[in-house]
Amino acid sequence: MKTVYDFSVKMTNGVEKSLKEYEGKPLIIVNTASKCGLTPQFQGLQELYDSYKDRGLEILGFPCDQFNNQEFDNIEETTQFCQLNYGVTFPIFAKIDVNGEKADPLFTYLKEEKKGLLSKNIKWNFTKFLIDQNGQVVERYAPTTEPAKMKNDLEKLLS
Repeated sequence: MKTVYDFSVKMTNGVEKSLKEYEGKPLIIVNTASKCGLTPQFQGLQELYDSYKDRGLEILGFPCDQFNNQEFDNIEETTQFCQLNYGVTFPIFAKIDVNGEKADPLFTYLKEEKKGLLSKNIKWNFTKFLIDQNGQVVERYAPTTEPAKMKNDLEKLLS
């Protein structure tokens, strides 16, 4: 059975990182954008990370520019923006596509595992996927779902 651990992703420096490194940990995987109306969710995501990282939670952010070009061209600008404005300490990876022919294979897998309300495509920035400790996708959250609303599902995974 395929899991998220079967994928590698690009770090901001271009080096490939295997998601096997996160084996045994619950994950939140999210497509992000720095210039979006939902960008303040970085704060909520960071609060979740601060609350649950000691219990194993990892949050993986993937900048995406597919929705109204709401991401910086330069990945350094993106990471600096996230750190300076929202105190982000969870990993931000290289910019990717989440839909279309050039969609990152990880996001293609996530969309197949948990389809959205009307389609499997990602509708907007800040679509969030909750992954259990076995690498299985357990939930998909709409872009407008505030990170704090994920707490109950996280607690279930961590109990």
